[in-house]
Amino acid sequence: MISEFKKPLGKLYPNFEDAIPDIKKADFLISVGDQTTKNLKDNDLTPHLGIIDNRIQRKDHSHDLIQNNILEVNNPAGTITDDLWETIESAIKAINTDGLKRQIVVKGEEDLAVLPCILIAPEDTIILYGQPNEGLVYVKASDVKSKAKELMSYSKH
Repeated sequence: MISEFKKPLGKLYPNFEDAIPDIKKADFLISVGDQTTKNLKDNDLTPHLGIIDNRIQRKDHSHDLIQNNILEVNNPAGTITDDLWETIESAIKAINTDGLKRQIVVKGEEDLAVLPCILIAPEDTIILYGQPNEGLVYVKASDVKSKAKELMSYSKH
């Protein structure tokens, strides 16, 4: 099943810059991963919700991507804890209520946070995450909800 988790869930852009026109069209944008979130910031784009763990390809990396509205959560590598799930859910609800952007800093690993984001986010949400050594994955949540549910069912066995 690990191979299923390693396949891109959406369109793969080998070069981040090539995705910028599509990213700018997003009504609601979520980024998962430090490099993806940093690339957005470097291009003057800020996700509504950024999820980071202060690590890039397993190396410590420290940066402030969003100054306010920072939430912290524990989530060990290879898991999706209830705490992570609930924090993503409450952050999205809060953003939809007050319009303020949020950042979740994960103590542990944020890699699998893409799945709850897909399942929780509003239908037209665009989710961005990095595919290690391949590029940026651009996903419309509504296009992959059934695939995300399938992957989540595997992770519970």
